[in-house]
Amino acid sequence: MPDAAIKIILDKCVGCSLCVKSCPFGALKMDNKKVVIDYSKCVLCGACVDACKFLAISITKQAGETKKDFSSYKDVWVFCEQKKGIIQTISFELLGKGRELADKLGVNLCAVLLGENILGKCDELIARGADKVYLVESPLLKIFLDDAYTKVLTELVKKYKPEVVLCGATIIGRSLISRVAVQLNAGLTADCTELDIDVKEKLLLQTRPAFGGNIMATIITPNTRPQMATVRHKVMKEAINDSFRKGEIIRENFSENVYSSRVKIIDIVEEIGNTVSLAEADIIVAGGRGLADKENFSIIKELADTLKGTVGASRSAVDAGWIPYSHQVGQTGQTVCPKLYIACGISGQIQHLIGMKSSDIIVAINKDPDAPIFKVATYGIVGDLFKIVPALTKHFKAIL
Repeated sequence: MPDAAIKIILDKCVGCSLCVKSCPFGALKMDNKKVVIDYSKCVLCGACVDACKFLAISITKQAGETKKDFSSYKDVWVFCEQKKGIIQTISFELLGKGRELADKLGVNLCAVLLGENILGKCDELIARGADKVYLVESPLLKIFLDDAYTKVLTELVKKYKPEVVLCGATIIGRSLISRVAVQLNAGLTADCTELDIDVKEKLLLQTRPAFGGNIMATIITPNTRPQMATVRHKVMKEAINDSFRKGEIIRENFSENVYSSRVKIIDIVEEIGNTVSLAEADIIVAGGRGLADKENFSIIKELADTLKGTVGASRSAVDAGWIPYSHQVGQTGQTVCPKLYIACGISGQIQHLIGMKSSDIIVAINKDPDAPIFKVATYGIVGDLFKIVPALTKHFKAIL
């Protein structure tokens, strides 16, 4: 047997095979009514240990492995993204969830704000739930640059030792936080759709889609600090704005070499186009495979126009070439959180539900009464969308 941290206690093994069924990696098999481990497949996840009712499987620490002391780490941090001095809405969503996590841990919620001439924005973050705001201002931070932002955030984390660091899964967030995690040798879970706290162990429970979105995996990082995660835009509710809240602003400054970057911005050209902004839409009318043809999206567009909303689509409709990718809602498209989401002819596979289940009101129209979309719908209409959607459009036109 190789030098592994898991072993079978043969005297206790009764050959029930419960552990074999529980192993998600196929690392266990039966041989002469006893369990055998394939160490090339085992990842020490512990699922078999939990499944064994006879205590016949044990996982032991490798020689020299000791439990790390993380008692000096505290507080929940949110990196608050800003562009041209405007706080991005993903920051308010993270502060809302961060407030919940900090309360469970019994620690402060802290915002981190980097940029130039942004002191006035600190009160906005405090009003959204932050107890403290760590502010770093410099002309060299006016525009996001990977090197400078990474070094500044890394230095802040090293100095103040937060227990949890959250960041938006945006273009800037994904670029920044992965670099910071490498510098700190910390664990990082990307594209989370849900966060919670194991209060007993003080562990951040980070849930995200896995295996192509077919399952939702909950990930922990027990051996490093801080625990770091990026979170998708529009999967969490924004923090309530309370202008009467009070908080502390902690200003930090660093030597010029910390702000230095190997990259220099020559020019920024604003792109002007008709890009669909699904993420900011209040009303979305989405079509799926049930529309059967590209031309039938016209009834979706007519209803969306009547409601002054935006047209969305499932991946199957986009893959079929019926509508451009910019309209796609779901795991591989855009995550949305409108006040009203009308799903027409969309069955509701997990990949799509991930992208829209946080909507305030969901109306599902589908001829299949067992379609998964009805499980998340506020209101469900079972019937022919080609009759129902035009009828809704006609009614809304009359009353609007």
